[in-house]
Amino acid sequence: MLYTETTYCRSTGISGDDEFFIRKNSIELGRLCSISSQADVYWPPHKRVRISAPFLFRETDFEHNQQPSINDLPGECIFEIFKRLPSGRERSLCACVSKRWLRLLSSIRKGEYGSSKVVKENIDSVSYAIETISSDENGGYLTRCLEGKKATDVRLAAVAVGTSGRGGLGKLSIRGSNSSCGVTNFGLSSIARGCPSLKSLSLWNVPHVGDVGLYEIAKECHLLEKLDLCQCPVVSSKGLIAIAENCLNLTALSIESCPKIGNESLQAVGKLCPKLQSISIKDCPLVGDHGVASLFSLASSVLSKVKLEGLKISDFSLSVIGYYGKSVTNLMLSGLRNVSEKGFWVMGNAQGLQKLVSLMITSCRGLTDVSLEAMGKGCANLKQMCLRSCRFVSDDGLLALSKSQGSLECLQLEECNKVTQSGIIGFLSNCGLKSLALVKCMGIRDISLDTPLSSPCNSLKSLSVKNCPGFGTASLAMVGNLCPQLQHVDLSGLYGITDAGLLPLLESCREGLAKVNLSGCLNLTDEIVLALTRLHGGTLELLNLDGCRRITDASLVAVADNCVFLSDLDVSRCAISDSGVAALSHAEQLNLQVVSFSGCLGVSNKSMPFLKQLGKTLVGLNLKRCNSISARTVELLVESLWRCDILF
Repeated sequence: MLYTETTYCRSTGISGDDEFFIRKNSIELGRLCSISSQADVYWPPHKRVRISAPFLFRETDFEHNQQPSINDLPGECIFEIFKRLPSGRERSLCACVSKRWLRLLSSIRKGEYGSSKVVKENIDSVSYAIETISSDENGGYLTRCLEGKKATDVRLAAVAVGTSGRGGLGKLSIRGSNSSCGVTNFGLSSIARGCPSLKSLSLWNVPHVGDVGLYEIAKECHLLEKLDLCQCPVVSSKGLIAIAENCLNLTALSIESCPKIGNESLQAVGKLCPKLQSISIKDCPLVGDHGVASLFSLASSVLSKVKLEGLKISDFSLSVIGYYGKSVTNLMLSGLRNVSEKGFWVMGNAQGLQKLVSLMITSCRGLTDVSLEAMGKGCANLKQMCLRSCRFVSDDGLLALSKSQGSLECLQLEECNKVTQSGIIGFLSNCGLKSLALVKCMGIRDISLDTPLSSPCNSLKSLSVKNCPGFGTASLAMVGNLCPQLQHVDLSGLYGITDAGLLPLLESCREGLAKVNLSGCLNLTDEIVLALTRLHGGTLELLNLDGCRRITDASLVAVADNCVFLSDLDVSRCAISDSGVAALSHAEQLNLQVVSFSGCLGVSNKSMPFLKQLGKTLVGLNLKRCNSISARTVELLVESLWRCDILF
């Protein structure tokens, strides 16, 4: 039975059985007649049709409705067509057509492109141009960062397709996720297939990305060097094990708040990643002693940077670090509640941390005077130490540390409330320290010591005392006598000090102060600024008087007259007016680059010509909360000072 262009039509005006209509053009009719002698044609009987209204069926309408489209092809066919596109430009254009095409393109692995000889020749001809383009961005490879609402699977697929023609993506950061259509395993799989050259991957707060996504990354991105996982609740040890088994070039691993990652994955990383240099683990409840111990015992040859925070590890882990951490140079331990004094003591006495340069310990109950002394003896090359919220460290521990540690250069104590003025003096007298920072140490009291001071500490160049209310006039005088070579002084937040208390310190600094921060010192007046510029105007480079509300235009006149090398000046929330700005603008030798008048209500529109004069050398100007300056004045300044970043 032979039918040509048979159309099945049903109409509301048709009654009875369904009807078949056969329409043929003259050519088709001729073909039918030519073969009629060789074929039997059967015509079925039809009922007579009653038509209630005229029914016109034009051939052109039929052909228009049946116009073929490439979208009618199955996905497999379009997939094969896309594999033969000659360059990244064509692939990017096709990806813009529809989400279906974008999805198909993102499912093609980069190695599958150019399956025909012609396409391969095309790709080879532009390979040099691709390498040139890809080396123009960060670190010689392309970098992309998706944050918040922009982090979706569709955008990741677009990134994978768009960067594949430019040498491939090298660094990807995903921070946050769209609440309605956020990043899932599909988006990460698109990146894996399209960007096998990926070297750095950072996933922050992506609750829908799990082991499947990491499987794809591990399967395709064998060049991966850095992996950062933060708040990934679905990722488990299986995903990280896949990374360890396939990404042998891994050098840096950071894991934070991943509740399903445990010891098994760290054992795999320690065993299979011989190039691992940096490890950071924070708030992972399944990580314990076995994971940390195996990591150090297996990967200790090159592991140099270690950060362990909020983990349920014990003294055993610290003992292993002390014995096997022979390459560790930077060690940060925080919130280790199960570690006792014994753990720190063994870590120090194990003598394995000979290359340790920087040590930071925060909120660890096990750090006491005894264990601190052991750490000082066991870390012969220690240069920097920071102790935060170590409630059991006292003056005795500092004194023992100073005697056992001869290489320490920088010491920071924050919220160590058992440390007093006596401990600070003893430490400075026995150690060649270059930088000392005290932050919120409530144990320091402003008392005069009856015992004479020992030999001065000529090595100390930088002193920072922040928010220590007990540090007053007597303490300043003591520091001035003990440390005559100071160049950097930061006394921010010491609202109790006065001009009379600070003056002896300024007079004792023989080398000349270069950086002075007095922000928040409410009782200081113009007198101390006059003395500062007179004594150190030839060396002063930075002066911060933020919040010193008794500072007036007289201080700016002194700065303009005496400071030659000053480049950074902050007089925010001071009693400055237009006259002070004018004095600065008239200084011939002054070469300011950054100035802040934030919150200076006395600075008004009258200062516009003076600010323009200052702007010849400025790169930063802060006029926030200067309510006497109009928006129009700021607009004129922006037009005039095009080199300067103006905050308003």
